[in-house]
Order: sequence, then structure tokens, then C-alpha cells
Amino acid sequence: MSIEKLKNWLKGLSFRSGVIASILCAVCYTISFAQMILPISVGAKSIIWTIFFGLAKALQYSAIAILGKSGITRLKSLLSARK
Repeated sequence: MSIEKLKNWLKGLSFRSGVIASILCAVCYTISFAQMILPISVGAKSIIWTIFFGLAKALQYSAIAILGKSGITRLKSLLSARK
């Protein structure tokens, strides 16, 4: 699958899918840094951080591609309306 086909497929997903990807991104970022308080070896911490930070980045860029400019504007307005 080419990059353009992947981008077009992601853009075809719904706003809800973009929001879910954004939430999963935040969860992966949290796990990637929260694992530092676990009493495990430095090697295991490095592996966990690499996996979850990579997942967070992939989900971040996927969410941006899914939402697009209008979706991000819509998400910002929803978040500011709740404050």
C-alpha cells in the first residue's frame, strides 16, 4: 500500500475515529512515561518506553490525518465549550 493510499484511507475515516485515535495517543504517551516509576530493570524500561512512545507517535500522526484541519478545529471548539 502506498503512502498516498494510506493517507486517503485515513482521511475517509470518521471524526469519532480521529477522536478515539487521539485518546489512545494520550494513553500511550502516559504509559511511556509512567513506566519510569516501575521497579524493573533499565533495559525493560527502555523497551517499554520505545514501544509505547512509538505507538503514541504513530497514533498522533494517524489522528491528525483522520481529523484534518476541519476536524481539529471542531475538536478544539468542543474542548473549549466544556470549559
